[in-house]
Amino acid sequence: MTWLRRAVAAAAALVLLTGCATAISATGDRSGRLRIVAVENFWGSIAGQLGGAKAAVKSIINSPNTDPHEYEPTPADARAFAKAQLVLVNGVGYDPWADKLLAANPVGRRIVVNVGDVVGASRGDNPHRWYSPLDVEQVITRVTADLQGLDPSNAAYFATQRQRLESHGLADYHRLIADIKAKYAGTPVGASESIFALLAPSLGLDLVTPSGFLKAISEGTEPSAADKTTIERQIRTRAIKVYVYNSQNTTPDVQGQIEAARREGIPVTTITETLIPVGATFQQWQTRQLTELAAALAKARGR
Repeated sequence: MTWLRRAVAAAAALVLLTGCATAISATGDRSGRLRIVAVENFWGSIAGQLGGAKAAVKSIINSPNTDPHEYEPTPADARAFAKAQLVLVNGVGYDPWADKLLAANPVGRRIVVNVGDVVGASRGDNPHRWYSPLDVEQVITRVTADLQGLDPSNAAYFATQRQRLESHGLADYHRLIADIKAKYAGTPVGASESIFALLAPSLGLDLVTPSGFLKAISEGTEPSAADKTTIERQIRTRAIKVYVYNSQNTTPDVQGQIEAARREGIPVTTITETLIPVGATFQQWQTRQLTELAAALAKARGR
């Protein structure tokens, strides 16, 4: 039985057990909190901070060892989707199983926030929208509005939560982005995959790695020989000043580039696809990575 048929079966079983496939409570769980399900934990962290004490948030993909592209939903996931008042999916082809599971289990009054739709990205575009600071802001705006729509009596509370997240939670995140752009704009850098391609422009960095290579590594396909030759030349001639790689996806090609960069004295730093460590907030995770990147740039540029 395929994962989709298992998901459909799980949803059907849930309907038979609960008899509630067409409507859900507007008042949340037994404590009165809104029920939110985020497919990925980076979006779940943001939703949880916006919802605060008025929301209960569950993230489906919550382990650094889980590949979001190949995740197979469980009956528990179907139950979570059925009970949720708000479901947050990334979209852009990143988590297609979630869309199929939602379609297999239609529920009235449930709000589905598709990040790709919110930011205007289409299938085939770079799906790693949480690495775009501008996209993160758009999602914050949308989720806040949806929480206020679901629970109008706490609209002011959700507005306060957003203000707290923006002015305190994300303060260092935004400061580091601005500092890196101010100090290192135009610096040529290399990367292992397309995760970094949405962040680099916000930092003012010139990502010179061939886009075909970035996409191939992200999607698990074989990069072209021409792209690999280009990257080898960029490293050998020190045409890049820093190399950034996803430590959750070190293919033999990427490992070879890391080793070559280190031999040439090019600083190497890491990013990850999902939250590390488990339990970190979105901003703790991103701030740590940006701090390490700033240190690598400082070493490369001597300032």
